[in-house]
Amino acid sequence: MQLATRSLAAWSGATAAVLAAITIWSPPAAAQAWPAKPIKLVQGFAPAGNGDIISRLMAQKISDPLGQQVLVEGRTGAGGNVASEYVAKSPADGYTIILLTGGHAVSAAMYRQLPFDPIEDFTMTSLAATFAFVVATAADSPLKSIAEVIAVAKKAPGTLSFSSVGVGSTQHLAGELFKSVAAIDITHIPYRGGAAPVNDVITGRVSMLFDTFTPTLPQIKAGKLRALGVTSKTRSATLPDLAPVADTLPSYEVTSWVGIAAPAKLPGAILERLNQELVRAIAAPDVRARLASLGADARSSTPAEMRSHVASEIAKWKRVVEAAKIERQ
Repeated sequence: MQLATRSLAAWSGATAAVLAAITIWSPPAAAQAWPAKPIKLVQGFAPAGNGDIISRLMAQKISDPLGQQVLVEGRTGAGGNVASEYVAKSPADGYTIILLTGGHAVSAAMYRQLPFDPIEDFTMTSLAATFAFVVATAADSPLKSIAEVIAVAKKAPGTLSFSSVGVGSTQHLAGELFKSVAAIDITHIPYRGGAAPVNDVITGRVSMLFDTFTPTLPQIKAGKLRALGVTSKTRSATLPDLAPVADTLPSYEVTSWVGIAAPAKLPGAILERLNQELVRAIAAPDVRARLASLGADARSSTPAEMRSHVASEIAKWKRVVEAAKIERQ
């Protein structure tokens, strides 16, 4: 009996040790089970816009491999900042993620204080795409190249103008960066969104614009706008014959971007899985084709690469805002 008792005690002790070891080396329960329920993908922009379209594209593509539905939720306002604040203050459990855009970096440059830290309050997960801008004039404008724009602006400072969808928009800052790099003076004409920034260039009321392919490409194809250059360092597949502005101004580059992020301190196992599925989705031919139709180039990344990219974009736009003496909000 004594031997049996000792054997039982020894067995119990060994079992406890094994169970303890399993407990120590097992990943957290939340990470093991994730995802155990639907995931919410928040986006902060108007329905049917690029942000909404790309959010739904990503959500649809990663739902099946994750085994849970990814639902898109719109939280519009303040140029995406309403959505960013909501996600920054959400639990870091993998069930709330967000589509961030280049406007996230612009907001960090334009606002004196945000209700969230644009870097530290997020777990950057993967970039999804980049968007080049187009520099364009009216089809009947005498300005036929980037070099001519610079020459005219130097000869008659302040006589040329460029439109944007508003003060502090990426389009505005793209124009200010162009002015700075070229060392010229062009008057900024801000609008409150809508079609007016493009229409007034077409009619000749404004000399030129810096904007994405979404509003400009149909007008270029219709012969109403003349494209002078693309703002990325390399040619765009959307208009492959269009030379980069950098061919004339080597240090000039502007691209907007979109990517997926989560609240800060997302568990590593969840981050790894989410990044893996996003990278796979972005590489899919149908996703790349849909992004191309929006004038975007598919681009995935590691979490560290996305964090570095966002940080560098914030630093760049802060320099532009300061150099142009734009009043921060």
